Amino acid sequence: MRIWLIVPFSALLAASAHAAGPEAGRWSFSVLGGIDVPVNGDLHGGATAPVADLGPLNPDLAGVAAELRIRPRGHERIYDNALAYGLEFGYAFDDRREIYGQVRQTRADGGRALVGYAYVPALTAELPIFGNFSEYEALSGQVGYRYYFGTPETARPFIDGYLGATRTHQITATFDIPDGGISIANAPVYESGWAATAGADVGVIIPFTDTFSMTLSGGVRYVSNLKDDDSALGGLGLSEINDTGKRVSVPVTLSGRWDF
Repeated sequence: MRIWLIVPFSALLAASAHAAGPEAGRWSFSVLGGIDVPVNGDLHGGATAPVADLGPLNPDLAGVAAELRIRPRGHERIYDNALAYGLEFGYAFDDRREIYGQVRQTRADGGRALVGYAYVPALTAELPIFGNFSEYEALSGQVGYRYYFGTPETARPFIDGYLGATRTHQITATFDIPDGGISIANAPVYESGWAATAGADVGVIIPFTDTFSMTLSGGVRYVSNLKDDDSALGGLGLSEINDTGKRVSVPVTLSGRWDF
């Protein structure tokens, strides 16, 4: 994965003088790929819920009471870096300013983490609760504005900002209390649904020919709260833990760009 990050830096030394990139009245098409690193935002919140009888979850524990103590867990605790890829179309007002529309797919494998404890008064003990979450998959559409510095014949830095919407696919989780022989399989946590998206990037464009260039960028990306699903969690008194889902990440993107 690190190899594609080295390519544009090598090109800075080798690229000859070309004028690819924004030019008044010119359109562009880009293919992009990269990673999306989660850095903040709770995948689920915390809550404490009494359970009068664990019998429905494990018949061997009939009549045994417990208290579920769930702690907040961030996206970065559950998911590794996501892969991101997509397409972009742009239109330049001049050689410094352009607007663009972008479609981006983001995907990360599911993860497992300790999410809290079940306190059982009869045992005077806390039993660990683990959550095994399904993959994170999201489709985004966004519109942005980009501004370039420097002259067209050289590698040029730029900044941009964008607004849009992200549709995150359903997220489920299997909750296990191994020491209690309890497992709640594939409990819905979030429904598929749309959320607002915003972000900003800084980067560099590197011309190779009069029509082709490559860009490397990084920035910060925000996706607002997801659409909660309480069909399973509500019965456990944990309906408030999924009243969140917002995600803050750092995307690092490499793209190939054609201007015409």
